Amino acid sequence: MKELEAVKFVQGQLLNKPEFPAFKTGDTIIVKYRIVEGDKTREQDFRGDVIQVKGHGLTRTFTIRKMSHGVGVERIFAISNPNIADISVVKRGRVRRARLYYLRGLVGKKARIKELKFFNTKSAADKEN
Repeated sequence: MKELEAVKFVQGQLLNKPEFPAFKTGDTIIVKYRIVEGDKTREQDFRGDVIQVKGHGLTRTFTIRKMSHGVGVERIFAISNPNIADISVVKRGRVRRARLYYLRGLVGKKARIKELKFFNTKSAADKEN
């Protein structure tokens, strides 16, 4: 039992990272990734659609797909990677699957994901009364 407590302690120490916004499959996000080249570091943005989210806790990973000059580029990020500086959600997507692998075979407008429209509950409650 002491080994399990030690593992949980180490995981707790590693999870002391900045909180990223909640996102799920179908969302369009921007990941600011730190790249180290020699003694210099720079941040590079990777913007694309989340096509899958796997795992939980320290082992959580997500795959982002973007089109770059007509070529599909996919990149897998670990949420606990210390080189991830920031994640921001650009838009929420409306999808009905957990894995969007079918997007790999689609081109152009067919590869679009419907945007989830937010519904203002306060104004809807006023209209009912």
